[in-house]
This record gives sequence, structure tokens and C-alpha cells, in this order.
Amino acid sequence: MTITLEQINQATPAAALEMLDGLYEHSPWVAEKALAARPFKSPAHLKYVMTRVLEDAGREAQVRLIQAHPELAGKAMVSNSLTAESTNEQGKAGLTQCTPEEFATIQQLNHDYNDKFGFPFILAVRGARGTGLDKQQIISTFARRLESHPDFELKECLRNINRIVEIRLNDKLGIEPTLGNELWDWHENLAQYSDTGYLEKGQLTVTYLTDAHRACAVFISSTMQDCGFDEVSIDAVGNVVGIYRAAGAGGKTLLTGSHYDTVRNGGKYDGRLGIFTPMACVRALHRQGKRLPFNIEVVGFAEEEGQRYKATFLGSGALVGDFKPAWLDQKDADGITMREAMTHAGLEVGAIADIKRNPDNYLGFVEMHIEQGPVLNESDMPLGIVTSINGSVRYLCEITGTASHAGTTPMNRRRDAAAAAAELILYVEKRASQDSDSVGTVGMLQVPSGSINVVPGRCLFSLDMRAPLDPQRDALAADVLAELQAICARRGVQRTLELTERAAAAPSAPDWQKRWEDAVRSLGLPAHAMPSGAGHDAMKLHKIMPQAMLFVRGQNSGISHNPLESTTSDDMQLGAEAFFHLLTHLDA
Repeated sequence: MTITLEQINQATPAAALEMLDGLYEHSPWVAEKALAARPFKSPAHLKYVMTRVLEDAGREAQVRLIQAHPELAGKAMVSNSLTAESTNEQGKAGLTQCTPEEFATIQQLNHDYNDKFGFPFILAVRGARGTGLDKQQIISTFARRLESHPDFELKECLRNINRIVEIRLNDKLGIEPTLGNELWDWHENLAQYSDTGYLEKGQLTVTYLTDAHRACAVFISSTMQDCGFDEVSIDAVGNVVGIYRAAGAGGKTLLTGSHYDTVRNGGKYDGRLGIFTPMACVRALHRQGKRLPFNIEVVGFAEEEGQRYKATFLGSGALVGDFKPAWLDQKDADGITMREAMTHAGLEVGAIADIKRNPDNYLGFVEMHIEQGPVLNESDMPLGIVTSINGSVRYLCEITGTASHAGTTPMNRRRDAAAAAAELILYVEKRASQDSDSVGTVGMLQVPSGSINVVPGRCLFSLDMRAPLDPQRDALAADVLAELQAICARRGVQRTLELTERAAAAPSAPDWQKRWEDAVRSLGLPAHAMPSGAGHDAMKLHKIMPQAMLFVRGQNSGISHNPLESTTSDDMQLGAEAFFHLLTHLDA
């Protein structure tokens, strides 16, 4: 029998605690302390309060809570002494039907994990969608986390306990994150398209104007039409554009969206969450027969990652008039120019200038995005409001020395290009660490035609430097480039630099940031403000109109640009509800 939040709020403490029985395994004290915060504004508020109780309990109480949980496919399952909740969860994951080999593997993992950490491995086996992980997913996660640091693993167990409790509370309240589940399914369906060479490996890679990229555009277009958009089109650079018209003629437009291309072997949510969420909101409006006082324009930006061509933010840049004609002559790794790729895709290169937006016609730009970082995950916060997007500068670099015999060239006579790059990498790490919130990364490193017995004569690498303020970013970049010059002079090697991106920091417009804060608070959650270390399409739109972003928590320590990138259907549900609140309260 389901209960209601109203019943929890109005019951006596003892009766309310009985209603919440079984949420925390053999540990009713968490719910008991949380009940002091009644009345709860929403289920999300109740969940959040319980996470705070657990966070404030201290390590000793946290370890006892973890130890109160049974092992996966462990002794309690064999002896049929699991709680009803654990029996249901392990059953949904198929752990009650393990083969002898699977059972032996899990038993060994349980032993090794307990031996290393002193408490059992905790995993929310019903997964991010609530329907259950399969046994291979459980075993691979088990093995991966066995390599973690003990302090991290303690926190990861607690985060999984909070996820277990979230699903159990949903069951008690009869809550089904229907919208979040549908968003989950859209992401899974879109992820079936991947570039040749990656699809065969089960990896997600969608680069600009490949067959997979164009298939993604068709999927998004078709789904937009199903959602009830009045106009759906693909523009001259491959952006998918859907427009839901206002109640009356002549209204301004709210612009939103994100990108659908990916990095190589990336995740399913980066960018795509910011396309699908507003699409789901438009569908809800359409089903209600409701029109707002403004148009809603959702754009699936064709390119943001800069993976195929050196033209990062190509999709959103074209909307602000920042498409550089010289890009058309760039060649990819196969020698195909961008112009040729566009022509092959049926795009009208001559119409690119025409898609520039007039800011006078727009209210502003909002973007939802998975956080791509650990902050929300570590804080057990489902949503975060972005205060500013860090400014960034990127270079492609080449150091040229002299290739020579590794056996006969004395160490003091070498002109080693790779050693020079290695020295710079260590300096970037040291220099960026000196600033608050600055980061520096060498993400690509290559010795062309390198051999095991040859001193490297060439080294190619990238430089990515970011900071929340432009002067801070520029000071970091100046120091790094000066150090590169000094290293090259000292080692007798040459360098060349190509500036590929310089993006100014993009602070959120205060009134739009407040709208996101109001939307999050309407869900019963605190408005957690945070900067964005990653670049986003909002940085481009920032040049011509006010913008603000909302982050959704990522799982697996918030990792992104990685196959482990994930979020839950419950968090996506909250994000969609916040987005819908922003839309429907904007005219007020």
C-alpha cells in the first residue's frame, strides 16, 4: 500500500517513522532524525534532508550503516535472510539466478572488497533507471571500484545507499519518474548511432556530418515532430531547429538547446540532455493544448566538440555570426574538407550567413546540461545553477627537434622533442594548481612515426587552459607559453603554435540565473550555485543575448567524456520539472 507525503507530514513521529521503515537497511535513525525537518515540501525535499542527516552523522555511524547492508549475492541471500527490500532489488538484478561461475566471481569480489575496505560493497543494483542492472554491469562495477581509494569508496557507498533509498521511497509513495524514464529512453535510442569503427566496439562516437551524425539529426527531427513542434528543420550547418509558436503573433522567442555530437568514445548525456529536456517540455505543453506568450526555439547544435575539424562550437557559433569561411577548407584525417562534407550532407554552404540570429527577437538563451564534474555528485545535490562559464584558450602545438639513434646519441647532445613536451606538461600542472579554479590540460600527445630506438624528432600536443575570469586565464596562458619558449631555447628545439579557440568567460545574466533558482526551489531543493569549468554552447550565445544554465548531477563521480557518463531518471525528472517551471512562470 502506498503512502502520501501529506500523511508523513501529519502523522505522529512514531507513525511517520513506521511509514518510512525499511528505507535505510536496519538503520531507522536516519529517517527518524530527518523527520525533525517536517513538513516536507516535496519528495525531493525529504530525500535531500535524509542525505544531509547521513552526511552529518560522522564516519563511525556511516560505516555502521554500510555494514548493516548485505553483500551482493552473499550469505544473507543464500540463507534467505535478506530484508524484503533487498530481496526485491537483488532479484530484479538477476543475482538470485547466478550461474555457478558468476556466483563464484561475486563471492571472490565480496571477499577482496571486504578485506580491503572493511565494509561490504554497496551498489544501487536497480540502476539509474530503476529497472535493474544486469549481472555483467554489476561485476564490472564491482571490479572497477575495488581499485578505489578507501576514502572515496566510503563516500561512493553512501551515495549508492542514498540512491537505494530514493528508489525505495519512490516505491512507498507510488512515484514513477515517467518523464525521466522517457528522457532516459530517448538517450538510449539516440546512442545507437555511432561512427564506423566505434560502433563495432560498442563505443559512442558521433563526429560532425558522418553517417551516424546525420542519423542523429534525423532521429531528433522526427522526435521533435512527434512532440508537436510547429516547425522542424535542419539548417545550413546541420543544426536541428524546432519551433513551438506562441499563443499570439509577434511574440519574442526563448532560445534553448545544446549539441548532439560527441567526443570519441564518449557518454550519452553530454549535450543531448539539453536538447531532449526542452523537447519533453514542449510535448507536455502540446498535449495540454497550451501556448505561452513567447515562441520556444529548441536547437540541437550540430557541432560543439571540435573532434573532426578544428572548428569548436561550429553549430552555436553560426547562430551568432561567428562561422569563419576559412573553416570550409579545413581537412579531416581522411583529407575531406568541411565544404565537401557539407555538400555531401546536402547542406547549403552559401546559406550559412543567413542563419545568424537577431538578438532583438529573443528573450534569452537557457541551457540544461549534465554537470560533467564531481561537485553535485559529491554534495548529493541533483541540480545546480551555473553562475559563470570559465573562459578558455586552446592551442595545437608542435615541437621539432632532431630524430637520432637512441643508442648512439649521448644524453647531453639530444634535441628530444617529446622530452621538451613532457617538461611543459609538468609545468602546466604546477602552474594551474597555483590559482583558484584554474585548470590546464594536455589532452592530446603524439610522436609521429615514433620508434622505440629513435630519439623523438617531432612531438604534437594540445594545450587547454581555463579560468573563471579572463585576466586569470590570460595570465595562466602567458606563463605557460613563456615557459614553453624557455624550455625550447634550453633544449635547442623549435616550436609552433596554432590558436584554435579563445572563449571569453560567460557570467550568467542575473535575472535568468534567478529564474533557475526559483525553479529549483519550487521543487523543494536548495538553489546550489556553482561555476562551470567546461565550455558550453551558452558561451557563444552569451555574445548576443542573456544566458543562464542549469546542471543535472552526473553519476560515477560526475565523469564525462567517458562511457561511464550517466545520470538517473529521477534527476532528469527534476531537471525537466525545473525547466517546465521556468517556461510557465516566465511571463509572470
